[in-house]
Amino acid sequence: MTQMQAARQGTITEEMLIVAQDEGIDVELLRERIAEGRVVIPRNINHPNYYPVGIGEGLRTKTNANIGTSPDHVDLEEELLKVEICERYCADTIMDLSTGGDLDFIRTTILNRWRKPLGTVPVYQVACELLREGKSITEMDPEHLFEVIERQAQQGVDFMTLHCGITRESLRIFVQQKRTCGMVSRGGSLLAHWMAHNRTENPLYEQFDRVLEICSKYDVTISLGDGMRPGAISDAGDAAQWYETSVLGELTLRAWEAGVQVMIEGPGHVPIHHVEAHIKMMKRLCHGAPVYVLGPLTCDIGAGYDHITAAIGGAIAAAAGADFLCYVTPAEHLRLPDPEDVRQGIIAARIAAHSGDIAKGVKGAWERNLEMSKARYRLDWETMFALALDPDKAREYRMLSEDYNKGVCTMCGDFCAYVASMTTERKVSASLTEGAARAEGNEDQQPANLENASLRRLREKLGSVV
Repeated sequence: MTQMQAARQGTITEEMLIVAQDEGIDVELLRERIAEGRVVIPRNINHPNYYPVGIGEGLRTKTNANIGTSPDHVDLEEELLKVEICERYCADTIMDLSTGGDLDFIRTTILNRWRKPLGTVPVYQVACELLREGKSITEMDPEHLFEVIERQAQQGVDFMTLHCGITRESLRIFVQQKRTCGMVSRGGSLLAHWMAHNRTENPLYEQFDRVLEICSKYDVTISLGDGMRPGAISDAGDAAQWYETSVLGELTLRAWEAGVQVMIEGPGHVPIHHVEAHIKMMKRLCHGAPVYVLGPLTCDIGAGYDHITAAIGGAIAAAAGADFLCYVTPAEHLRLPDPEDVRQGIIAARIAAHSGDIAKGVKGAWERNLEMSKARYRLDWETMFALALDPDKAREYRMLSEDYNKGVCTMCGDFCAYVASMTTERKVSASLTEGAARAEGNEDQQPANLENASLRRLREKLGSVV
């Protein structure tokens, strides 16, 4: 039984209880949203030592980290280090996009190390296995594709990107668009190449009921892939993109009828002033299913810094209702990301997600920021480190400062605005107290003592001219 099927029967699963507790929401409300398809808990019944994560309406915006080998770079130890980094810096999910080495061994090793949801793109493995046989993707037998989907489901993969919305009609529309960057989805382009060469329909669309049968059996969440996503801001919002999205909306309803959980993948490159409209249109066309976006990147010229361009778009997307952000690393468009790229990508995506959560009023988001602000004002560095999204970086920068053992930092030193503000507050408060006492005719009352114990401690701590 899938999480959606259980929810529709009124059953509250162990996974629902954990997600509700982690999110601080009522478990019955969570169950209702899962039953409606507005929240998913990607949870393959075969994933060992699993810890559930909820994605969707009313929950904290989640972040995904893509890792994996390539044909030119295969290093399992490096990939496992990336898994450790994902755990350390609180990625919510991982996608293993490996295309080099023993893919089944790599995937199962990661599944045994990573407790939270793991995703894949099965067509990658099909292409790799064909290549080892000296064959092109055009020689794919659809049975091979379905065999790989079931194989990965048996191994415990929790969610799969399946490009079911690429149809012969969408390809006809795509060709008419004369895009700047064509089709940038790797999985989508592989299927499109096969379709064009063989002049036949996409088997994932044509045999969607077969996809649903496999996913229902193992409770695999379908991440309906956006094969027509724009790879340049000049391509965003064209007819090919929206036609495919409308097809995904139809497939969403079919999946829900079968009790299969669904997410909708979204655009890659979108001008900043179009991001909100894109998210709202996706939500509308796909009936409120959780939206999973790559970025989106708000400009095309950030090479080397695309974790920043993606975070800008991701924050706007999350605020507009996106539920799930796929990180982008500084290596995007340039090379396979290394472990440090992975760390930077995770933090950038989490900043974007959290910024969106503040706008959406997600429980706990505003409160965490308030606690950080209070800690800053009282110069409580340890609390600041604990509340930071990257405590290691914050502590490292602090310890590199000449004033690391003082209360202040080297930006302002003895001219610290917080110290000046605290001193001002105390003096003005004392003055007001004195004025009030005089107004009552009690001129013998002494003004508040500025040498109280609290201020003395502050002076000792700062070693400054307070």
